Amino acid sequence: MENSTLSFYFNLTMFMNIGHHRYPAFVFCLLLYVFIVSANLVIILVISRERTLHEPMYMFIAFLSFNSLYGSTGFFPRFLMDLLSDTHLISRSACFTQIYVIYTYASYEVTILGIMAYDRYVAVCHPLHYHRKMSRKTVYTLAFFAWVFPACNLTVSTIVIVRLPLCGNNIHKVYCASWNIVKISCFTTSVNNVIAMLGAISMAFLPFSFILYTYLRIVIACWMNSSEIKGKVLHSCFPHIISFVTYSITSFIDTALGRQNLKEINPFVAVILSLEFVVIPPVLNPLVYGLKLPEIRRHIFRMLCGKTPN
Repeated sequence: MENSTLSFYFNLTMFMNIGHHRYPAFVFCLLLYVFIVSANLVIILVISRERTLHEPMYMFIAFLSFNSLYGSTGFFPRFLMDLLSDTHLISRSACFTQIYVIYTYASYEVTILGIMAYDRYVAVCHPLHYHRKMSRKTVYTLAFFAWVFPACNLTVSTIVIVRLPLCGNNIHKVYCASWNIVKISCFTTSVNNVIAMLGAISMAFLPFSFILYTYLRIVIACWMNSSEIKGKVLHSCFPHIISFVTYSITSFIDTALGRQNLKEINPFVAVILSLEFVVIPPVLNPLVYGLKLPEIRRHIFRMLCGKTPN
């Protein structure tokens, strides 16, 4: 404790490995950010403007797009500036703010996917009672808990991390992450592991378990039905399954990467893997829902082109 240092800045050391590739990387990431903002805004505008889309499933899709905007805005502006900068120091307040935004984005993503899974479960397993069980009040209640619970949980977790005494200020990543802060704290490894495990259980394990349980019930409900009904159910659930699988893979990679010694990994591979978590879901979700669901696709073409596709 006596040797701990309270630094006012953290150093994002992974940027040092990018070198002269920073300029094409900046252009590519800027275009990527513009696409994420534009695509998700189109989804939100279409769903908010069209009264026929004011159904629970589409409202949850709009929540997912809004969360993509939130997470991307919390990451890309700072990341783009760092790409062009020769120094990569970030203040403590900016670092912990970035941690809070990115991790609430991640938590919101899984809780929204959780209520979307519940919506599909009710639609498939209790179709006659769907409108009663998924009333407007129920939708607002689910949305409230999907936003508030992660925010409260991450507020407590961030406060705990802020209070940790630190024995260094180098973060081997391109953005601030809680586990990287924990690794440079002066607490023992066992205490750090307990803190990380409790956070992972509350933020990921419970929502993931719920989603898997709902889809198990959906599979059981469809098992004895005709192939036509199975096809309709698959068509209805397919976009959500893609979003869930994508989020699961990218979040797992990010978690596993945080436990590795990144200095032993190819720097370009390490940078790309560390970006998947905050880039792929916001890019993929509007494409999946905008192109796969005919109702949204029809209204998007009508809004952008003034006509409906065949």
